[in-house]
Amino acid sequence: MTDAPDPVTVGAPLPANPGPMPSRPPRSQWRDVWDQFKSHKGALWGGIIFLAIVLLVFLGPIFWTYDPTFIDIRSRNQGMSWQHPFGTDQLGRDTFARMMAGGRTSVSVGIAAMLLALFLGSFVGVVAGFFRRLDSPLMRLTDLFLALPLLPLLLVMMLLFREPLNAAFGPERGIFILIVCAIGITSWMPTARIVRGDVLALKEREFVLAARSIGTTNNRLILRHILPNVMSPIMVSATLGIANAIITESSLSFLGLGFPPDFPTWGRLLFDATDYLQQYPERVIWPGVAISLTVLSVNYLGDGLRDALDPRIRGR
Repeated sequence: MTDAPDPVTVGAPLPANPGPMPSRPPRSQWRDVWDQFKSHKGALWGGIIFLAIVLLVFLGPIFWTYDPTFIDIRSRNQGMSWQHPFGTDQLGRDTFARMMAGGRTSVSVGIAAMLLALFLGSFVGVVAGFFRRLDSPLMRLTDLFLALPLLPLLLVMMLLFREPLNAAFGPERGIFILIVCAIGITSWMPTARIVRGDVLALKEREFVLAARSIGTTNNRLILRHILPNVMSPIMVSATLGIANAIITESSLSFLGLGFPPDFPTWGRLLFDATDYLQQYPERVIWPGVAISLTVLSVNYLGDGLRDALDPRIRGR
């Protein structure tokens, strides 16, 4: 004998389908990148320090109104004080104002040279990786530039093109263009190799083959499908390129082949301070610390961007 059905449930309507459980909205890729970047303490502090240096050298003259080229013989060779936090040089010029002016020049050269090297390296890398016939000659050209000694090549370029560019654009603008072009032309090769390797891998991926099968032109393939997927190594190369350009410019200025003496840069301040190293060692410390701190912060920033933009490191 079977049990009677429960009188409470007889004829009761079936419960409505509650549907799928609510889920959290998907996280965006840039949110993952930012979370990974924040977890890299060195990169986070490197970005903060580099941003602070950029703001100081470009916005500092608004609040610190000393003219970096003003000569006051009565105030020469003064030590640190409230009026001159970094002291004065042998001509009475305010060292703190000259440090900010030199920072503007060095950072501007670093960014401009990085952009030029990035453009040349990305162009050569994309063309070499995408077009098989051009791969070998472009890579042999890259190997040729890598085999050339960097510093002697820069010295030759400075000696050959300094006077024509100074006559065409003026002393300050001409030497700025020359240094930017010299550094950019001699530092694009690592970017070209990195971009070429990524393009070789990307052009065999399914989405590129699918786009090619529907008749997409090569220019559209490169601009819409290849370049956006190689931006990660390009951005990392950009940060490291700024540091290399600042060091190269400082080396040229330290050798006396960079900007003229009345145009301050961090390298030029180091060069001018060598004659007074025994009496006033702090004159070497300030530009040296500025160069080291800038380069170190940019390198940490590049390491953090590399880890944040690499999906394999993010674990996705």
